[in-house]
Amino acid sequence: MLNDPDFFLWNIFASVGDAAFTLPIALVCAVWLWFSARRQAARWILLLAIGMAAVGATKILYAGCGVEIPSLHFRVISGHTSLSTVVWTVAMSLLCRCAGARARTGVVIGLLIGALTAVARVFDDAHSVTEVVVGWVLGATLAILFVRSFVRSGVQLVKPRFAALGLLLVATVAYGRHAPIQQMIEDYSPGVCARVFPSLVEEMRKEL
Repeated sequence: MLNDPDFFLWNIFASVGDAAFTLPIALVCAVWLWFSARRQAARWILLLAIGMAAVGATKILYAGCGVEIPSLHFRVISGHTSLSTVVWTVAMSLLCRCAGARARTGVVIGLLIGALTAVARVFDDAHSVTEVVVGWVLGATLAILFVRSFVRSGVQLVKPRFAALGLLLVATVAYGRHAPIQQMIEDYSPGVCARVFPSLVEEMRKEL
């Protein structure tokens, strides 16, 4: 059952990694942190942006320039996996912290959700094992960097019940939606690469 690509749980975990679902959750966390400690909110936004930039760079290079590493079966970093891992690890850590549990409990839960998202993306034939592993490591690294900083700061989160309700509401509304980011990347990457890396694009055309 678990090795069946159509197993319903894999569809669920693939959906919780979609940017249309994870980014609203990340935004709620950012707003919550902003009212609690603006420096931590800024740190969260910066780390999230770094992760998204890394994923976006590999996607643009592959879609626009054809850059890949065939020997490692690597084309792009799995965006679903990296977003699911970083966002859910941070969100769960914040919730656990407010509930009186240790932040590390939330870290474990979030990393597990990210790992299950990775498996789902492999079963979907959307990514290779290498691509989801890189995505998971990227998301886990960024999340742990933030959680460690947050815990050491000793910040007390404000309005935990309202924040938890907001997370639940946003998750309910956003679940099942799909962001058209991949299509946009495929549409615009060739033009971006042609302008930024003209020699690389020309070399790829000659090889074809």
